[in-house]
Amino acid sequence: MGYIKYVREAFRKPSEEVSALQRERLIGMRREPATLRLMRPTKIDRARSLGYRAKQGILVVRQRVMRGGRQREKFKSGRRSAHYGRNKVVAINYQRVCEERANKKHPNCEVLNSYYLAKDGIYIWYEVLLLDRAHPQVQADKTLLGVASQRGRVKRGLTSAGKKSRGLRNKGQGAEKLRPSLNAHKGRH
Repeated sequence: MGYIKYVREAFRKPSEEVSALQRERLIGMRREPATLRLMRPTKIDRARSLGYRAKQGILVVRQRVMRGGRQREKFKSGRRSAHYGRNKVVAINYQRVCEERANKKHPNCEVLNSYYLAKDGIYIWYEVLLLDRAHPQVQADKTLLGVASQRGRVKRGLTSAGKKSRGLRNKGQGAEKLRPSLNAHKGRH
């Protein structure tokens, strides 16, 4: 095994020195903007396992999202005494929200994948791997080109986090209505 094995172990069971460094990094990350492009991934082992390679055309973006419930926008007019419940339960996980927001900042890219980075009482951070569709090195790589050619894959829920939030990790009994989607099933029946 190469160095990746030892990097993974260092993240899994951090020593006191590494824990102190991670706390300092978290303090710094709170002051940074919500969407920040990075030169290299923070967790190189996780990024490489998800398809990251140190080549041009692959971007790494650290995305921050606020934790907590989703609230409906405030009503502009009208009396809605019985329907003023503004808390809304959305079946979309933080990871998918991070991927969508990172993709919104980089519209010429497609989301390859993403992974969890850190969280505190207010925020949660993910690092999102993006592919530049028009870059020659992405066009030359067949596996990356297959992903990059799926236009709007994060919006359609085709990333790993998107498939999870759509319930596509389940198969067989009890999951009959999930494929191809809940809306498609409603239309059929």
